[in-house]
Amino acid sequence: MNILFFGDIFARPGREALARVLPSLKEKYRPDLIVCNGENLAHGAGATETVVKEMLAMGVDVITSGNHIFDKKEIADFMEGENAPLIRPLNFESGSPGKGFYVVEKKGANIVVLNLIGRVFMKREYQNPFLVAEEFLKTIPSDIKIILVDFHAEATSEKKAMGLFLDGKVSAVVGTHTHIQTADEQILPGKTAYISDIGMTGAAESVIGMDARLVIAMFKGEKVKMDIADSKNAEINAVFLVIDEQSGKAISVERIRMSGET
Repeated sequence: MNILFFGDIFARPGREALARVLPSLKEKYRPDLIVCNGENLAHGAGATETVVKEMLAMGVDVITSGNHIFDKKEIADFMEGENAPLIRPLNFESGSPGKGFYVVEKKGANIVVLNLIGRVFMKREYQNPFLVAEEFLKTIPSDIKIILVDFHAEATSEKKAMGLFLDGKVSAVVGTHTHIQTADEQILPGKTAYISDIGMTGAAESVIGMDARLVIAMFKGEKVKMDIADSKNAEINAVFLVIDEQSGKAISVERIRMSGET
């Protein structure tokens, strides 16, 4: 199974960049499944039904998210819809709208995409992602072999711990949230693909998608209102996964990093 997984798609620059490069990436990699993290789709904070449908029209199959997904309150109704392909972390507070996982059929096989969020350096007290993941995996039917995990977390230590914890139990554990791609893509001993952070798709001349001048002013102690960067140059970060369809084990993981005008 060929899978393209994009990190955080950040605001309009990220959406436009993805639209521009996705046709050539489809031609090169021939993906059976395309997943992206979309918690920052709408002006860098949250998502709306309009931008979600924009992603789906491009060919994205499943959209994961993170701590900002409900920054646009109206998305909750969409996520409550039947079989909505936009999910939030499974270990959010009990009663949160939407689902924490999605099941999609490709090439006659069901694939589970699971979303989790970390707790280290995060502002909210989420449920323990390790315990939630452990209990969730007990509910997966034995005939489902391919399980993909988006672990939306800040600390690389927590991400690597999750990768090793789930090694051999899932097909891939990919990190999102920091917007900075890491160079540690690997196949773990139990044949689970892993990377600490896929990185961001958005404005290249920015600080994780935000206007660099404003962010620098904030770090200097000035009171400023943050806004997204409006750069003509974009960065596109993703991973290409090849998963054995019979066993669910990872065969390969390739880090993708591209740049160019939006």
